[in-house]
Amino acid sequence: MSIKSIMVALLLVGTATAMQAKDYKYQTVKGDPTGTRIYTLDNGLRVYLSVNKETPRIHTYIAVKTGSRNDPAETTGLAHYLEHLMFKGTKQFGTTDAEKEAPLLKDIEERYEKYRLLTDPEQRKNAYHGIDSVSQVAAKYFIPNEYDKLMSSIGAEKTNAYTSNDVTCYTEDIPANEVENWAKIQADRFQNMVIRGFHTELEAVYEEFNIGLTRDGNKEWQAISKLLMPTHPYGTQTTIGTQEHLKNPSIVNIKNYFNRYYVPNNVAICMAGDMDPDKVIATIDKYFSSWKKSDNLSFPQFPKQKPLTAPRDTTVMGTEAENIMMAWRFDGGNSLQMDTVDVISTILSNGKAGLMDINLAQKMKYLGGGAFAMTMAESGLLAISASPKEGQSLDDVKKLVLGEIENLKKGNFADDLLPAVINNMKLDYYHALEKNKEVADMYVDAFINGQEWKTVVERLDRISKITKAQIVDFANKHLNNNYALVYKRQGEDTTQKKIDKPQITPIPSNRDLQSDFVKEIILSKTTPIQPRFVDFNKDLVKTKTKKGLPVLYVPNKNSGLFTLAFRYDFGLEADNRLDIAPDYLEFLGTNKLTPEQVKQRFYQLACDYSISAGADNLNITITGLNENMPKALWLVEHLLANAKVDNVAYKQLVELIKKVRKDRRSNQKYNFTALTAYGTYGAYNPIRNQMSNDQLDKTNPQTLLNLLKSLRNYKHEVLYCGESTPEELVKIIDEGHAIGKTLANVPQGKRYAETKTLENEVWLAPYEAKNIYMRLYNNSGKGWNLEQQPMVYLFNEYFGTGMNGIVFQELRETRGLAYSAGARYVTPYRMGGNEYLQAEIISQNDKMMDCVRAFNSIIDEMPQSDKAFELAKQASMKRIATERTTKFAIINAYKRAQRLGLDFDVMERVYKELPKITLKEMVEFEKQTMAKKPLRYMILGDEKNLDMKGLEKIGKIKRVTTQEIFGF
Repeated sequence: MSIKSIMVALLLVGTATAMQAKDYKYQTVKGDPTGTRIYTLDNGLRVYLSVNKETPRIHTYIAVKTGSRNDPAETTGLAHYLEHLMFKGTKQFGTTDAEKEAPLLKDIEERYEKYRLLTDPEQRKNAYHGIDSVSQVAAKYFIPNEYDKLMSSIGAEKTNAYTSNDVTCYTEDIPANEVENWAKIQADRFQNMVIRGFHTELEAVYEEFNIGLTRDGNKEWQAISKLLMPTHPYGTQTTIGTQEHLKNPSIVNIKNYFNRYYVPNNVAICMAGDMDPDKVIATIDKYFSSWKKSDNLSFPQFPKQKPLTAPRDTTVMGTEAENIMMAWRFDGGNSLQMDTVDVISTILSNGKAGLMDINLAQKMKYLGGGAFAMTMAESGLLAISASPKEGQSLDDVKKLVLGEIENLKKGNFADDLLPAVINNMKLDYYHALEKNKEVADMYVDAFINGQEWKTVVERLDRISKITKAQIVDFANKHLNNNYALVYKRQGEDTTQKKIDKPQITPIPSNRDLQSDFVKEIILSKTTPIQPRFVDFNKDLVKTKTKKGLPVLYVPNKNSGLFTLAFRYDFGLEADNRLDIAPDYLEFLGTNKLTPEQVKQRFYQLACDYSISAGADNLNITITGLNENMPKALWLVEHLLANAKVDNVAYKQLVELIKKVRKDRRSNQKYNFTALTAYGTYGAYNPIRNQMSNDQLDKTNPQTLLNLLKSLRNYKHEVLYCGESTPEELVKIIDEGHAIGKTLANVPQGKRYAETKTLENEVWLAPYEAKNIYMRLYNNSGKGWNLEQQPMVYLFNEYFGTGMNGIVFQELRETRGLAYSAGARYVTPYRMGGNEYLQAEIISQNDKMMDCVRAFNSIIDEMPQSDKAFELAKQASMKRIATERTTKFAIINAYKRAQRLGLDFDVMERVYKELPKITLKEMVEFEKQTMAKKPLRYMILGDEKNLDMKGLEKIGKIKRVTTQEIFGF
């Protein structure tokens, strides 16, 4: 070997050794329960890492410190639209030939620059036709959804992103053994994004805009932001953008925006889960270190907002129920001011013992409301929303809310409320630490708001030192006539205008094509993670109390939190009063405690209880700090046994219930829920099976209390997860839980039964909006087939439940017809139920028939792709292998299995059988169960804006009224 060769070899060995031994400096904070490490790479990329070994998965965020705040004023909505385009690929994936595709994409870009300046309708139509034509040629090289295929291939979940004022954030939940593949994909994506599939994705964003038009809360938020911040993008621009800007986009502006803000020194990678931090940071450095930092990173600057010296108000209109929203402005996200604002919001409203809870909600002085604190990078808010009772004016509600602000300023609240608030904030924090997503959320907030991690870790310590006097002083200084107020009134929103759909030629799905990059990821080898299924004989302790109550026990040694439930195997099917009785109990006291004292006691214990009824089960559930479980149990038992009837409170509650029901009739989502329940089950269904207004009026409220008190005489079981031992738990139950000497069998009810679809038909319910909600439903009366469960699981993955499924690809990616589209084959949750197909689509009114035709084409002749099928199988296997059922979820899994007559975890069978399933077998399964079967089209929409002739060709139209679907 030559001297030169020896020197080169020595140099390479030295380099490799240096790479392996690279010392990555990181910051930690003493006393941090998350053990967070914070790294900053040479190019400025920030990395937050936290270890949690409970589940072999990692929740990941890639957060870019830019959002709608930085949108150019002439192209609002840009940050959000760029978020969508980040899923379209790079030069390595999303295309079969990036070189041949490039000039076509450039042509499209230039055509959009000309199109956005045109005003003549005919010229715009012709120009768009040209864009559509060139897009067709470019689409020959485009492979839609390759990013989703990449994520599916590594077993990722929660693939998504979100944009707000200050951040655009990309999220994945990945198996712990796929960090390298994840990093390789993301590094390419964030350095080499290519804009393709532009015009179909633009229509999807516009559909999202249409959905927002029906949500009056969005309008309120925009209006109050404008009042508070009139010369800042927080108030002058919306994240979704304007109709005009969405229909006149600029690819040039999007590219410039990407190049300006998507740089490593403006980005944070946030990860929490099962990992070796040393290996993870080395992997991130390996793939992201080539990302060039920006030496010219800057942000638009805006004038400081002038303080409000008097109330400012405005009105917004919409179909939903009336309410008010009011807010006060504070300093930005890195200000410690928000500590106090957060505490104040919880003193005002915490669902139990806040001023608004006790003085307004408990006394039923209004329909309901709440307070919350919101932190943005350059502003903080204390916001309050409140809804009126029937016949109550919005100004009356405003006076009530301001009255509680005055109580706060005068210190008119119990001295023990502030310590209780702090204890409950600690409880919420401990709950958050158990979830990888919530820990990662904390990292994103800290990075975007410019907070040092030490500041975040020490927050509870700071808050615990806040005194009542400081709260009162702060409130008097900041909560005066410097608020903004929005009146949300019912009526037509005349600001909305209809924009006709453009003529888009569907682009090919190209689902059989794969880039070399995707092939490389799919074929990559990682150390397998072995699945772990629940063993109901080992993972559960089954015992009994001295009085013979069955007990299901799972330990929780990771925290001092507990969940205790008493479960009864009957519910609303047997007695629909079980929906009203718990609500009534919320407003009652006992022979020893006033209603307010009951709420305060629970809050002081950092515990809570609920009584919830399903179709065929009832659960009394207590949660909180395990050390306080005996006291919380006593409080629940005392309330159930000694609640005192209050006829006035009952009458007031009935009036509130009537108002809530009236308000739901004006809400699009509630209407759709009612329609689909009616279309699935018929007139007897979970929405209509409730006490009528007349029954409410005539009911003696004592019978509701007797109903709850009688529960102790029925057979039930104890479910528990916490740090107490089984022996300790049994002792607590024996001493604290009262039951009858003999326990009766639970009552039987009339079962909700899914209706069959014998022929094509359309069920149409009215709702005025710019879009339609539609469910397609087929039920041939097939009972559950356990042996087909693996096939059903794989079919849903392949066909309809994700962004990589055929339904999403065909209706959104290739045709731009819908923002939301999905389908699944549903199997029963209890014995005796039917299997059935259901699909849901949200789309613009004038795209309805296009959606119908597109869905029918893929359900009658399901597209087949060997590559897509194998990918669906791989994704399913990896996800199942890394899923872990823990804590109270083990008990829930056992109960679900019992309801289907099983004594084992069905996912174990699914996992073992998946590799054996062939595409041919799936095609045959789909043909036998779904293809060319009669469908019931349940459509919520405005008939005068729908293609009724098109619907008549589908089948008989059955018009159902709002009264019919709700039953009141």
